[in-house]
This record gives sequence, C-alpha cells and structure tokens, in this order.
Amino acid sequence: MSVLTFSRNVFIPVTNLCSNRCGYCSFRRDLVGARMIRRSEASALIFQAAEAGCSEALFSLGESPWYVHGFDRLMSDCGLAGRTRSDFIDYLIELAEMSLEAGLLPHTNAGLLSLDDMRRLAHFNASMGLMLETTADVAAHKLSPEKSPGRRISHIAQAGMLKIPFTTGILIGIGESRADRVASLEAISKLHRDYGHIQEVIIQPLDPKPGTPLASSKRPRTSEVEDTVRVARRILPQDVAIQVPPNLIDHRSLVRAGANDLGGISPVTPDWINPEHPWPEMDELRMEGYSLRERLPVYPRYILQGWYGRKTERLVNALAGPDGLRRDGTWLKVINDGKKAS
Repeated sequence: MSVLTFSRNVFIPVTNLCSNRCGYCSFRRDLVGARMIRRSEASALIFQAAEAGCSEALFSLGESPWYVHGFDRLMSDCGLAGRTRSDFIDYLIELAEMSLEAGLLPHTNAGLLSLDDMRRLAHFNASMGLMLETTADVAAHKLSPEKSPGRRISHIAQAGMLKIPFTTGILIGIGESRADRVASLEAISKLHRDYGHIQEVIIQPLDPKPGTPLASSKRPRTSEVEDTVRVARRILPQDVAIQVPPNLIDHRSLVRAGANDLGGISPVTPDWINPEHPWPEMDELRMEGYSLRERLPVYPRYILQGWYGRKTERLVNALAGPDGLRRDGTWLKVINDGKKAS
C-alpha cells in the first residue's frame, strides 16, 4: 500500500505587512490594515494547537516587512522594544522557542533572508521554506521585487549550504506557460542535486481573489494541475515529495498522477492565505490503496541525517517513530516524560 502523508499544524500569521504587491494576493497589507501578532496571541494559538495534538507550528509572514514604511511603528504597537530587521528576527526566534516549549516543531516561511538571518533562524526550526513560484518574468510580479527568480534561487541555495530541510514549490496560473513550469521544476531539481535539501515541492493552483489584478483570471483546470504533477514527478528526484493543497483542489486525481503529500492540515487555524477554503476533514483525505500517515515538518531522511535545527533535536527525537514519521500514541506523555528527564 502506498503512503500518503500530511502534517498536523497550526498556521501562525506573524504579520501581513509585505514589500511585494503580487497580482493574486489578498493577504498582504501596507501599514494601513497591517498587523503583527502579539506574544499573547501566538501563545494562545500554540497552546490550542498542543491541546489539539499538532506537531508543527507554521510561521508565515509577508516578505521583507522591514522595508515597508511604518514597520517600526507596527513593532512598537506589538510591544516589541526593537525596531530593526534584526529585532524582528529575534522575535521570530522567540516565537519558535515558545512553540518548542509547547511541544511543536517550528517551520518558518520568512521570505528572502540574508545568510546570517537564515543561519540564526535555522537553529530553532525543524525545517524552513520559500516558494519559488516561477522562474518566468510574469506581469503578476512586476511590483514584487522580492519575487526575482534569481534572488529566490539564491535563497534556496543558501538553505542548502546550511543543510536546512526545505520546502519550495511553484504556483500555476499566474501568467506562466507550460514550458515555464518545466523550467521552474528543473531549477528546483538542480538545487536538490547540488545540495540534497529539498524535501517537498508544492504544486499550487492559482485561486483568483476578488479585488486583486488577477481576480478575473481563470482557475487552472484540474487536468492542467494533473499534468504539472506528472511533469514534476518525472523531473524531480524520487526522494523529493510532491505536495498538493487539498483545500484548493480535489487531491485524489493528483495523488494518482504522482503527488504523495497533502501538506499541513490544521485543526486550529484556517489557511490564512486562502481563508475562504476550509481544511478538509481527515476522512475526506483517505484514499483506497493509500495509507494516510502523519509526518513531522522534517522528513524522515533528514531526521536520520541530523539535518534539523540543533534546538529542535530533543523534540524531533521524541515525536519521530522508528520510521521517521510521527510516533503513534499520546505524544503529550512523550513530551512530558522528556521534560522530566531533562
């Protein structure tokens, strides 16, 4: 029987302040309407997630918010003493430490980072991520300086140099061609051949949002997404998982086309990027001929290699079963026993 994996997570939107203006995004805000999560809010979500049996804290945010006018004011409003990018990285580390204390492994998507910032965050994360989206020059990214394909490829390469288990992916339906998708997947494949750190690649279809420049765009057909999954399975090394979002598209035909992971499913929070699309129930994810298994945000082979943040080691070892997937049973007991032993 084939294995189909997913992660049980909590989706924590750290801030929606963003320096990009992508033509399909309804998440980002300028200073007006922007917010940053307070410690108390993050703590409440982390506690709820622990009670719900989650193993992953997904920290996501707008890209390079420190470049947006008013960033320092937002930091101050959130009760943070500092005002700089470095202070914000400190805050991300603090949030990661909070999640580790509660028994949740952090996975941070923080956009483009310097090598030093990435190195600092890596110690406190089981894995990290950045969507490549496309290597093509598309109109949807014309006001998004952080979406430069070259800069994003360099960022993913930096993660490889630091041996960070990494998630990336492509977005289809934003003005790219089929040949562009092939080129994007080949670029990801090369990164993995060079560094061996790509654990999963997301194939995500555009979900047109009202009020955005791409609002009237056609949603990619299921057959188009299936074709992209088949192409990805042919191009990507076999040890790289192909992930599809089951709240945006029926996953069954995509799994049959070659996908083998369903990403993060949260019993606590919505998909803050696509909040109008609720997570499916567990029973809806099951497929005949497939064993649905829960994984951690770091994949089994990287656990074996020790490729995860050094501050996460105790928790990774407590949560991982013999096969590297999530250990069965009452994991809270495992965590509590580990705390007593330490």
